[in-house]
Amino acid sequence: MARKKKSAEEIKELDEFEELPVENELEETIVESVVESVKKKKKKEVSTLEDLPGVGPATAEKLREAGFDTLEAIAVASPLELKEIAGISEGAALKIIQAAREAANIGTFIRADEYLQRRQIIGKITTGSKALDKLLGGGVETQAITEVFGEFGSGKTQIAHTLCVTVQLGRDEGGLEAGAIYIDTENTFRPERIRQIAENRGLDPEEVLKNIYVARAYNSNHQMLLVEKAEELIKNNNIKLVVVDSLTSHFRAEYIGRGALAERQQKLGKHLSDLHRLANLHDVAIFVTNQVQARPDAFFGDPTRPIGGHILAHSATVRLYLRKGKGGKRIARLVDSPHLPEGEAAFKITEKGIED
Repeated sequence: MARKKKSAEEIKELDEFEELPVENELEETIVESVVESVKKKKKKEVSTLEDLPGVGPATAEKLREAGFDTLEAIAVASPLELKEIAGISEGAALKIIQAAREAANIGTFIRADEYLQRRQIIGKITTGSKALDKLLGGGVETQAITEVFGEFGSGKTQIAHTLCVTVQLGRDEGGLEAGAIYIDTENTFRPERIRQIAENRGLDPEEVLKNIYVARAYNSNHQMLLVEKAEELIKNNNIKLVVVDSLTSHFRAEYIGRGALAERQQKLGKHLSDLHRLANLHDVAIFVTNQVQARPDAFFGDPTRPIGGHILAHSATVRLYLRKGKGGKRIARLVDSPHLPEGEAAFKITEKGIED
């Protein structure tokens, strides 16, 4: 009984002490500093994966093995992805993603003028043709997917080969002083052509070839896996261009008929999402080629249309339609862009690659 009475008296004294007014500036400063330090302790600084809530060493290792080794990569992931990779609940995955977004400052509103400032870092790669560069607003830009489609022999692969060379040029010459990745799905990559373009542009062909990483994709699953492998290469090397030539050939061959259409489009959508993520996180240009098909019901106008349907049409940032012109020239028409007007440009294919 005496112990209970003593405890009550101690609590009363403590309450009275807390309620005492601060009598001088020194005491006020001390109180403020204590409060501030408590707040800082409560809000833990997040700089590594282990600092995220619910992420221990084992979970962090699983995430890193799957390619999620930065806060930015976690911030743009989906809860289902993290759930499957780390073996955690969807709620826990959502908390991890939200914490990563706050730490990386992703997913919040910014003013349009601030966004304009961020876009100043976007690079442009020259195609080799001034007319085509003008149509594209200065060249093929980073942080975007540029799609070119057209019939065989229209120049799709030739532009891809030329870009692999021009991306290595100095910035004052229209390049980004960086290497390229070429994912080849149709066995169309030719190092001999790269050598020819480099020699005719006054570059060392051996050095140019050393800065291009090539992989042959044998099916759609392998193609998607190569995009994941490309991310590892980009992290360890100075790479600013990823070419997929062509994007839809395997999907078109493997998923035949209307019954497989939904599955094909879902898979293609996931592939495009991975490419967008690659472009935005690592500031690289994604250049993809696409096949076309004929419309037998079209009695007027051009009967060709690109493969991939609305999924690809909505996902590509910039779309170019290539067709053969007179006198060996090719005509490029800008079909879709969020900031550029529709128009056309003529170019030709030479020993230098693409030229006016």
